[in-house]
Order: sequence, then C-alpha cells, then structure tokens
Amino acid sequence: MKNTPKRNDASVNPRKLALSVIMEVLEKEEFSDRYLHAVLAKYGFLSGQERAFISRLSLGTIENALLLDGIINQYSKIKVKKMKPVVRNVLRLSVYQIYFMDSVPESAIVNEGVKLVKQHGLSGLGGFVNGVLRGILRDKKPLSDFGFSLAIRYSFPEELVADWQRDYDPKTLEQMLSSFGKQTLTSIRTNLAKITPEELKERLEKEGLTVECAKDPDYAFYISGYDHLEELSSFKEGLFYVQDVSSMLVAERAGIKGDDFVLDVCAAPGGKSVHIAQKMEVLKGSGRVESRDVFPHKVKLIEENIRRFGLSNMSARVWDAKVMDESAVAQADVVIADLPCSGLGVIGKKPEIKYRVDIRAEEELAALQREILSVVCRYVRPGGRLVYSTCTIDRRENEDNREWFLENHPEFTPVSEEQILPLDGKRDGFYIAVFTRKPKE
Repeated sequence: MKNTPKRNDASVNPRKLALSVIMEVLEKEEFSDRYLHAVLAKYGFLSGQERAFISRLSLGTIENALLLDGIINQYSKIKVKKMKPVVRNVLRLSVYQIYFMDSVPESAIVNEGVKLVKQHGLSGLGGFVNGVLRGILRDKKPLSDFGFSLAIRYSFPEELVADWQRDYDPKTLEQMLSSFGKQTLTSIRTNLAKITPEELKERLEKEGLTVECAKDPDYAFYISGYDHLEELSSFKEGLFYVQDVSSMLVAERAGIKGDDFVLDVCAAPGGKSVHIAQKMEVLKGSGRVESRDVFPHKVKLIEENIRRFGLSNMSARVWDAKVMDESAVAQADVVIADLPCSGLGVIGKKPEIKYRVDIRAEEELAALQREILSVVCRYVRPGGRLVYSTCTIDRRENEDNREWFLENHPEFTPVSEEQILPLDGKRDGFYIAVFTRKPKE
C-alpha cells in the first residue's frame, strides 16, 4: 500500500476496498484491525460516510462469515468452500448487505456484486453471482427460518461453541455470543495526571465527539463521532489513552502505591504500564515501572508511548519472560503478568480469531502461561503482589491455571479473581487473578 491513490482512481470503490479487507483476512489470515486501518490510512481522502461503510461492510462480513455461508449454500449448487475465493467473498459481502444493511438498495447489491466479480477477471461467473443473489432476494427468508444451529446463527465454529457449553450455562453462552456481534465502541481512559474526567468530557464534546461515561472505572469513556482519532488535539496532548475498560481494571486490582516498583513482564504495547505509571504520578510517589517484551519492535512501541506521555517513571526493556532474570528476584512490589493467550475475549474487535481457534493450541498456551508464571512469580518480594491476566474466556487459560498456580506455589495466597465476560460491544472478555506472596516468617 505504498502508492498514494487519488479520488478519481478506479480502485477507489468502497465495496472493492471492503472486499480487499475481507479477502486478506478470510483467505490470507491477516488481522482485520491492522489491515482495515492500513486501507483507511491509504485512502485518507474518503469521507466519513465512506469510511464507515467500508468498516461496517468488511467487519460485518467477517463477523458473520459462517452464517452467510450457510445462507449461500442453500441457494447455490456449488458449495462455498469450492467456489473461487473472489466469488465466495463477493457473495458473502453481498448477502451481508441483504440481511444487515437495509439502507442499501437491492438492485445496487446485485449490480455491484456482479461488477466486482468482473473487475477481478471473472466475467464468466457474473451470471452465477447474479442468479444466487436474486434467488436469495426473491425469498428473503427471515434468518430464524433457516433452522441453523446456535453456533451458525452467531457464526462460530461448532467445536468452539461445544467447548464453551461445558463452561457456561445456556443463557450466559448466548448472551456472550450475541455480545461479540455488537458494534464495538471506542473506549478511552482519562490521563488523570493531566486532566480530570469532567474536564476531558467537556473538552471532547467541544471537539465534536459524543461521549458516554463508563461506570467501572469511573474515569473511562466511550467515544464516537470522530473520523481520525489521531487528529484530535486532546489525543495529541496525551489527555487520554485508548484502552478497553476490562484491561483498565488490571491497574485497579493491582493495588498500586506511589513508591512501588512494578515489573510488567509481557507489556507491549504498554497500555497497562502507562496506566500504572500515570497512577504513580497522581500519587506523587517515587515509584517506577519497568515494561518488558521479548520482541524488540514491540519494545519500540512501548518506548513510543513513554515519549508520547512524557513518563519519566517508566522504562522499557527487551527480555524473554520465560528466561529467569536473577537480578530481579524478590525485587518487585507488583508483577503484572498479562500473558500471551488465545485472545477469545477480543473477538468483538478481531472477529477472525474465532475461525482460527485450535483447541490443542489453547492447551499449549495454557502450558506456556504456567511456564512463565513459574519464572516471573520469583520477582515478587515477600508481601508483594502478582497479577495474572488474559484477554480470553477459556477456562484452561484462566481458572484452571489459577488453581494450578496455587497448588504449585504455596508461597502465594489468593486475593481476588474475576472472569469478565464481553458486554454488548462495551467491554472485552478478560480474566484477572491477584495473588500475594507470603511475608517471610
């Protein structure tokens, strides 16, 4: 995406751009948030309405891919899996418009779908696409009439839903699946070291944004009505940090004191570390935060955040959390262990994750988390705290690991535990467990 396009380029077609995002994510396993951001950045001249259309069409199609496939398969002699990639994804985005975007004229859906196929050198399949779409439009069956399973209704792999059925009651499970499908709101955290929540809300509203207060924590907001977030003066001044409200609770539950030494062992891009460092600024203590990550390019992201917020009490370092650092043993008042996980709690933001789940991989991740915990728990001083968190809702990586840790590390006692479930686009699924290291006798 190096060449800068112009408004009159033939490539500047919102549906074509949405198709490119869908293709990269569903066919080439790119991440939706990263690729969509790149597309919108490349075509920065697009209007807010066009950007919103591309985002909704691409993410909505990805979110509902299995449901859309189920509908298409009932109207096509050729099953979705056997279609050419361009054809199946044109049909997917077209059927998404039929069922989820009522404001789009039906004639435009069909005509644009056929046009997209032809633009990709598949003119001979234009009639096929036309026939399938017109058949679906002719019946326009309610989704409830298709008789799909719970998994397909919410576009989740059957194996994953069956796994969750062992951990959650039917009502909770359906609420969770439904929440993942809701439009994700942008949540931000007030930089309390620079501004009060009340002042930030007033400032954002003056910049033309719609601002909704979050209840927990009370310095968080949901914002909408902006086009380019980075262009807001409040963003440039570092008055807030974009972060999910569930993630914000890590710093809250850690019980940070102004003079603490905090070690964040898997920190990139640094949101939790920044939060803690800013808490220390508010407390006017002499504490400090050291943020680590195994990848140098990710440590650079942490360093960028340190510079952006002007944090003199925070530093970043390249370190593999699996490798013991003898110099850090029993030195930290608080260790933050937000560890690599399956990410099933953030499906609302990255819907493609659900299609890439491998139950065996989840078991391997749980083992990796235990390996890291056994190393980093040694950095906690007697009387200090260990905070274990993940952005998943998988029991093996959460509650089971907590029980394993307590059984294998009797020098720690439990303080609190929370399995936070996703809620209507307002928060991610998240897990937080806090332990205290017993004082020396």
